[in-house]
Amino acid sequence: MTQPNVGEPTAPAQPVPATQPKSRIAAGLLGIFLGSLGVHRFYLGYTKIGIIQIVVTLVTFGFGALWGFIEGIMILARAEAFRADATGTPLAD
Repeated sequence: MTQPNVGEPTAPAQPVPATQPKSRIAAGLLGIFLGSLGVHRFYLGYTKIGIIQIVVTLVTFGFGALWGFIEGIMILARAEAFRADATGTPLAD
């Protein structure tokens, strides 16, 4: 077995690939049509809030679905709170 020499340079680290931006239109439509299940939040990477939306919808016997519907409209209207996904990548048009 050979060991690398102490003075030899090592291979440079590979750059982290940039993530593709998520679609604003897809996120908005998911919010409008499947917002009661938090699907738009899962799509944007906000898993915890997506789970909370499911629970709220079940506990309120479906009335919590308005939350997702309103967020879907806010995403399509480019509200400041929905400019980027969970990683900070801006949403694409």
